Amino acid sequence: MHKLALVVANKNYSSWSMRPWVLLREAGIAFEEISLRFGDDGRIPGVERYSPSGQVPVLLVDGDPVWDSLAICETVAELYPDKHLWPRDADARRRARSVCAEMHAGFRSLRGAMPMNIRASHPGKGMSPEVRKDIERIVAIWEDCLHRPQGRAAREGPMLFGAFGVADAMYAPVVTRFATYAVALPAAAQAYADAVLGLRAMREWADAARRETEFVRADEPYA
Repeated sequence: MHKLALVVANKNYSSWSMRPWVLLREAGIAFEEISLRFGDDGRIPGVERYSPSGQVPVLLVDGDPVWDSLAICETVAELYPDKHLWPRDADARRRARSVCAEMHAGFRSLRGAMPMNIRASHPGKGMSPEVRKDIERIVAIWEDCLHRPQGRAAREGPMLFGAFGVADAMYAPVVTRFATYAVALPAAAQAYADAVLGLRAMREWADAARRETEFVRADEPYA
């Protein structure tokens, strides 16, 4: 049994921290949480103690750091294969890894114009042709995953590949952005977003985010 500790920043703002935290919590994997806080400049005092990259999140596995959200998610799936955090079907697994990598590397217009801010409500803010293109691509990914047969097995739930897994954790911060900025979604995409928001781990994260009082100017372009 490994001892896990996850280093995260503010739950209201840190989308990258949210991904592995939600994955671990929703999968029922025990871990210690180490919470740091952003300064007004967006930097994280004290992070160098844990993170070779100077960024969060960082997963400490028996004290050894794993950094970057996607690397952490891959590590967790490898350490706990019984949790089936990647789809069991090989074709679905390949697709899940592809859509996770696209989320990890892309959608920069959306990230920049609609930063994660769970406490806030900014309907219509940040929308532009470039952001709309990102949103349309995300919706297309979701609809393709939701409607694609998942191998020979019946779907196990309402998530992108049936049961909850890495792909849903990777897209979880986008779901909160769509709520904050009141982005209108097609019915299937909205149903998926609602299912993600209803996950126990997502409710816990969002409740904690709303209790935070720090105001980080770098993440509040519409305040």
